[in-house]
Amino acid sequence: MRARTLKRVRERHEDPYIDADVTPEMLIKSAYNDLKTLDKENADVVARHLVMVARLLVEDPEKAHMHAISASRRGGRIALTRETLGITAYTIGDFALALRELKTYQRITGRDDQIALMVDAERGVDRPDKALELGRSVDRTKLEDSVQVNLAIAMSGARLDLNQPELALAELEIPQLRAEKAFEYHIPLYYAYAEVLSELGRTDEAATWERRGDLLDEAIDKRDTAGGTDESMGIVTEYEADDLPTADRAADEAGDE
Repeated sequence: MRARTLKRVRERHEDPYIDADVTPEMLIKSAYNDLKTLDKENADVVARHLVMVARLLVEDPEKAHMHAISASRRGGRIALTRETLGITAYTIGDFALALRELKTYQRITGRDDQIALMVDAERGVDRPDKALELGRSVDRTKLEDSVQVNLAIAMSGARLDLNQPELALAELEIPQLRAEKAFEYHIPLYYAYAEVLSELGRTDEAATWERRGDLLDEAIDKRDTAGGTDESMGIVTEYEADDLPTADRAADEAGDE
């Protein structure tokens, strides 16, 4: 008797509940346009699941991930659903799945905008050497500033994984570190730089950069509280160690633009 070939059985998945108030129109138009290859009924369901991902990602990432799985199963050839599933997988710590989905997204679109998460996911599966190789495989000059910053942080983390603090510091010394105007994505860059300086025993410098992160965070919070979030507005910064801006001054300077 011939041995039976075992087929891989797809893991059972039940679609999570979608809040009654959620409509497809809540998905931003550009994202909904990405679903145009699906029939209208299916596209609407996928859109509602994606809205639920956005609604739940911070407060309930596990449930958000379930919605991302549902969206991907209904629209597996859509780059947006694969990207979303990769992001939620990363958020819950399933780094192998995050890598698979984000690589698929990268292959479909030819875009490298999720490269930082991919590098960090390689770290998550204990492959820091592979993380560095992956990070070096892209042309950083073609990445948006925020992506360059996040990639530098991920690459620095991989260097720390390999017990290379000096090289970890070098990974963070990118033009954005001393940019004339700082944005919200600079905050983790400042903190990461402070962490590596501390690792190297340069505690005074570490304290300076940590304070810069704190002040920028305060200034952005004040700006957003006063007039609503405008992510395109940078905070004017100073980089002399003995002349750091106060949160009030930085916010006022940004408001004068």
